Amino acid sequence: MKSVIIWILAGALLGVAAASVIVPPMLSWYNEPGYLSQGSQPTAVVNLPQVVRYSTSRLIRGQAIGGGIGAVLFFVLGLALGGRGRARRAAASPADPAQRVQ
Repeated sequence: MKSVIIWILAGALLGVAAASVIVPPMLSWYNEPGYLSQGSQPTAVVNLPQVVRYSTSRLIRGQAIGGGIGAVLFFVLGLALGGRGRARRAAASPADPAQRVQ
């Protein structure tokens, strides 16, 4: 169980790191001109607090999604690899405690 939790946490951490690299270019590519002005004429002066709030919320949402995807993928990987280790340990240890003493 402990090893599966370690796999999940590692996957979430790697997912967040990957999202930190992937999401910013997607934000600049996906954002259309005038989206933040919401139907009104885009101005030359930028409403900086609104832009920062928008980009930060999208980055955090992307990191949360990346962390979730990484956690799920590494959960499956941890179950697959953790099951093999358990089977190997069970096969290697003798069933009778009297045999261990010898």
